[in-house]
Amino acid sequence: MSLLISSVGNLFLGVKTSRTGLIQKTLKYSEVKSALSLKKYSTRELLNEAYCRTKLKCRSKKLPQDVNPKGVFACNELDLSEVQVYGFDYDYTLAHYKPTMEHLLYNLGREYLLEKYNYPPEILKLEYKPNFAVRGLHYDIEKGLLLKLDSFLQIQFGAVYRGLTPVSTDEVLKLYKNRIIPIAYVEGDTRAHKPNRAKMVHLADLFSVPEMGLLCNVAEYFIKNHIDYHPEILFLDVKNSVQSCHPIMHKIVAQNVEEYIRPNKKLRNYFQMLQESDKKLFLVTNSPYHFVNAGMEMLVGHDWRDFFDVVIVNANKPKFFTEVSRPIRVFDKNANSHIWEKVTSLEKGIIYYEGTVKQLQDLTGWCGHQVLYFGDHPYSDLADVTLEHGWRTGAIINELTHEINTLNTRSFKENANWLQMLTQLIEDHQDYKDPEAMEVLTQWMVERDYLRSYYIGSRNEIKAVFNPQFGSVFRTYHNPTYFSRRLFRFADIYTSNIINLLNYSLTHTFYPRRGVMPHEYGSYFV
Repeated sequence: MSLLISSVGNLFLGVKTSRTGLIQKTLKYSEVKSALSLKKYSTRELLNEAYCRTKLKCRSKKLPQDVNPKGVFACNELDLSEVQVYGFDYDYTLAHYKPTMEHLLYNLGREYLLEKYNYPPEILKLEYKPNFAVRGLHYDIEKGLLLKLDSFLQIQFGAVYRGLTPVSTDEVLKLYKNRIIPIAYVEGDTRAHKPNRAKMVHLADLFSVPEMGLLCNVAEYFIKNHIDYHPEILFLDVKNSVQSCHPIMHKIVAQNVEEYIRPNKKLRNYFQMLQESDKKLFLVTNSPYHFVNAGMEMLVGHDWRDFFDVVIVNANKPKFFTEVSRPIRVFDKNANSHIWEKVTSLEKGIIYYEGTVKQLQDLTGWCGHQVLYFGDHPYSDLADVTLEHGWRTGAIINELTHEINTLNTRSFKENANWLQMLTQLIEDHQDYKDPEAMEVLTQWMVERDYLRSYYIGSRNEIKAVFNPQFGSVFRTYHNPTYFSRRLFRFADIYTSNIINLLNYSLTHTFYPRRGVMPHEYGSYFV
């Protein structure tokens, strides 16, 4: 190999001397073909040489800098000096929950299945698996599969489960006939002449994670015990059970907030900063008042309402953002009921109930780009206010901390660098058709599939460091996930915690990174 490197290395690598120094690049297929005609070396030797050179280059490549886990990331340019009104959701936006919340919802839902739907008593023995699922997956209510889709509606092979059991790629292709799912199957067909509801449900919030865990546990029990079940009925039963238990969950959590809510001491500091700068604050949440009050008293203090100009509970989003005729009502926190009188103005210190965003805007004059609203759900919190009302939006994505800490590890950076360079190597040499070359290229493809999380034997590399079953919330192989596409479309900025904004002034402008389009790749100005 050393003789090969010294004799044909320069020719193979395309070394050119210029005034700017030494430039090295791997030759493309046509250039290597020319090298073969000049030298008596086998294709295998030349491809192995290319691999070694690329590997050495990768090892000498400087690793990227760490990403700040507390950073605020821009999808669209946002100038905070234009923002006069700050709005907030409550659950998983201001209040971040401990794993005990997932266990509580799972256990309550499991008991409800037994008591209200007469499920087998053996399901009470099915314990919650906290790291099984991730946010952003799809459940196929027709086929009973939990799976991960990318932004092009492609299935991520190796991330498809029936119950707790992975489904093979061959079976997935047999079921769907294609790796790309038709959009009508995923999102439904809204055309008037062809009504068709979606066959898949997108599980886009963190409250759906224990729901997915219960769904897969019960499905696995049915499968192993040879009990016939209808996937859609199981899905609806589990969904209704978990959601029906929310009032019970609210009472339990309100009585012991320290057990379920993570402390966030700097949250009060953030509200003070906004208030001292004469910003208006409002809260719109689907949760009931007693639940929100207990959490906010722990997080901010008993005077938390003094920071907010408007507080609306039981908002019933997304209907709050889409309906126009549902009246806003005053909530009597002492009597724990709403009052029938017509609301003609919104006053600080009063708790409001239901209503619509139209009434909120009409009664306050808060509208357009002067409003920045934070939530955790791309649809019920962010989509309508940005598409229909022109508000600016911020997403609070708790999983970012884990994802970024993983991205910052040396092993991940090295694997990601090598994956990119190996992919380029394959692309540059894929046109060889002789048996020797095909054998080498096949070996490269196997290594690439191993790296990018395709199952090889019983291990998976990059995917497993995020989640062993489904990988990253934000990526499949090389593409953004379906969840990421929605997040980037509906959120102007996103971060892991609202208090991360304390690191920026209220006149700060968040600029998105200049995206590299496919035709710009490798261009000198990128």
